[in-house]
Amino acid sequence: MSLRLYNTATRRKEEFKPIDPANVRLYACGPTVYDHLHIGNGRMLIVFDLLFRLLRHLYGAEHVTYVRNVTDVDDKINARAAERGIEIRVLTDEMTQIFHEDAAGLGCLPPTIEPRATEHIGPMLEIIEKLVANGHAYAAEGHVLFDVPSMPEYGQLSKRPIDELIAGARVEVAPYKRAPMDFVLWKPSAPGEPGWESPWGRGRPGWHLECSAMSWKHLGEVFDIHGGGIDLVFPHHENEVAQTRCSFGHAVMANIWMHNGHMQLQSEKMSKSLGNVVTIRQALAEWPGEVVRFNMFKTHYRQPIDWTEASLRESERELSRWYPIAKQFAASDAALAPEFLDALEDDLNSPEAITVMRRLYKEATEDVAYAGIRFASCGHFLGLFGKSLAEWQHWKPAALAVDEMHVARLIKARLEARAAKNFAESDRIRDELAAMGIALKDNKDGTTSWEVKR
Repeated sequence: MSLRLYNTATRRKEEFKPIDPANVRLYACGPTVYDHLHIGNGRMLIVFDLLFRLLRHLYGAEHVTYVRNVTDVDDKINARAAERGIEIRVLTDEMTQIFHEDAAGLGCLPPTIEPRATEHIGPMLEIIEKLVANGHAYAAEGHVLFDVPSMPEYGQLSKRPIDELIAGARVEVAPYKRAPMDFVLWKPSAPGEPGWESPWGRGRPGWHLECSAMSWKHLGEVFDIHGGGIDLVFPHHENEVAQTRCSFGHAVMANIWMHNGHMQLQSEKMSKSLGNVVTIRQALAEWPGEVVRFNMFKTHYRQPIDWTEASLRESERELSRWYPIAKQFAASDAALAPEFLDALEDDLNSPEAITVMRRLYKEATEDVAYAGIRFASCGHFLGLFGKSLAEWQHWKPAALAVDEMHVARLIKARLEARAAKNFAESDRIRDELAAMGIALKDNKDGTTSWEVKR
């Protein structure tokens, strides 16, 4: 089977035909480094890591370039640095380091290139100058804005009526705008704010411009795949398309646009604005990164996922059943099951790929040797089975990392309560320990042993 991917721009699955098979180019929007990323951002990292792995397998690692940017100039960054009373670069360096640790904890390979927005101000200014020169942008009161009505095709990616676009853009009402949808390419910086000299005065770039500049410099004017979360389709990606196309005069910016679905908490979209987020750091403190990763793969990337304790617990149990078999075999991409690859080549159908793994696991437990090799290889390809068996079996979450002396004191108090026939107190202490994740076992010799459980 050839690789087929769902293209947001056309709303259908299409056969992937790289512009140059010797230089397959992928761009995914990375984080704005002002705060910890939530697990919805983590889903994007995992989805495009899987795509990166698949492209490397199909075309050769040396022929695939994956660019994932870091946005380190933004009003949210300015506000957070001021709130914490620290320099902006101190904040962005700290949050970038945390982001790298989180991505590694989720089992994601480093991208080929990770550009920072602040290192690409020159290319941003070049794009603005092109847009002004060809009539797609204008300067007004220290700002430079993209002239949306100058591009008749604006809105094709998101495919919404113009009135919905205006409502969805949360546009700033400003007297210097020619049209309500016009968006900022460059804006003036006040004293104390990050700023760079430009033909329009000292200022800083608009958010959308940054990705247009970084993708251009590292992947070219037109490249193969642009990805991100579904919430970026409008306005971010729509505006990227407008800037890039009108700057360079091409019919497309990227041939395929891919977007992963929302993460939900109790069936509501997870977002910082709603205040209902679980950060990647929090998730990795409670679960092995492979559990989070595997749990993501059980749902197709374009569908929403509900973040639930029950689904994560079941993912952990399944991996715990799989680990002893997987670690018996040496993984190799050459041993990948054809039907496993077929599933992934069908628009990253990871749920079907896992179904294949479940069949291979069953066969491997029945001493079908080739099934074990294929099973281990498929899991390794998905970024699983990276720990030793001992590491896996002895991992415990930070929330359940208990004070053993405190546990011993509670167990002693419980034994004393039982000896005094104060069973209500004994039961209360057992319940307290259970709430801490401690399971007790009363032994025949009168002692009590314990272990950490979820």
